[in-house]
Amino acid sequence: MFEHFGIKDFIDIFLVASLFYYLFKMVKISGMRPLFIGIVVFLAIWLLVARVFEMVLLGSILDQFVNIGLILLVILFQDEIRRFLMSLGSKKGWKFVSKLLIPNNNNPQKDTSYVTSIVFACMNLAKSKIGALIVIQGDLQLSLYEQTGEIINADISSRLIENIFFKNSPLHDGAMIIVGKKIKAAGCIMPISQNPNIPKHMGLRHRAGLGITQETDAKVIIVSEETGRITFAEEGRLKINVNPEELQQLILAE
Repeated sequence: MFEHFGIKDFIDIFLVASLFYYLFKMVKISGMRPLFIGIVVFLAIWLLVARVFEMVLLGSILDQFVNIGLILLVILFQDEIRRFLMSLGSKKGWKFVSKLLIPNNNNPQKDTSYVTSIVFACMNLAKSKIGALIVIQGDLQLSLYEQTGEIINADISSRLIENIFFKNSPLHDGAMIIVGKKIKAAGCIMPISQNPNIPKHMGLRHRAGLGITQETDAKVIIVSEETGRITFAEEGRLKINVNPEELQQLILAE
C-alpha cells in the first residue's frame, strides 16, 4: 500500500492537515467549534457509507448534501473565510515566506516609548475605574472602522488617551484606534463578538474588543468600568486581569 508513497504524498498530507488545523483554529476563535466538528463527523460518515460500505440509497442521499455543501459552508463560515483570505494577503503572511527565503539576522531596535504611554494611561484609567477600549492595528487595515468615529491622527500621549476616555468626553463610549505611533481615531464602533463562551459578567466593551480580534489581527486593551481590571484580547482570546508588565510585553510581542 505504501510502496509508492513519496515525498510529494507526504507534502500533500501535510498541507491538508495544516489547512484543517488552521480552519479549526479559526472556528475555535469565533466559537463555532461544535459546528466544525459536526461537519467533520458528517464527512466521515459520508465516506464510510458511500465509499467503504457502498450503501447506494443512503449514499445517494448524502451525496446530495455534499453537492450543496460548498455553498452552505460559504454561508456559515463567511466571516472566517474572509479573515483567512485577508490574512493570506497580509504583510504578516509574506513576512514569514520572506524570512524562509532570505534569512535576516539584523534586528534593529524599535522605538517602544509610545507603548509606555499606553500602559501608563491604562494604569491611570484602571485606578480611576474609567472604561476604555484601545485597538492597536496589526497588519490588516482598520480603515473601515476608523470611518465610524472621529479622525484624530495625533501623537500618542497618556494625557490624551485619558482625556478621550474621560466620562464626560463625547468619545469615551467608542473605541480608540492606534496605528503605528499615532492615535488615528476615537469613538469608533467595533463588531460585537457572538462567542457564547464569553463570561456573563463581561459587557459590550469586552464583546466589542473580542469581536475586532476575530475579524482582524489587531491587539486590544479593555479597561473595565466596573472592576478597573485590564483585559488584553488577541486572536479571539481574552487575557483577564493583566498587570502593567504583562501588558507591555503583550503589546510588543510579535
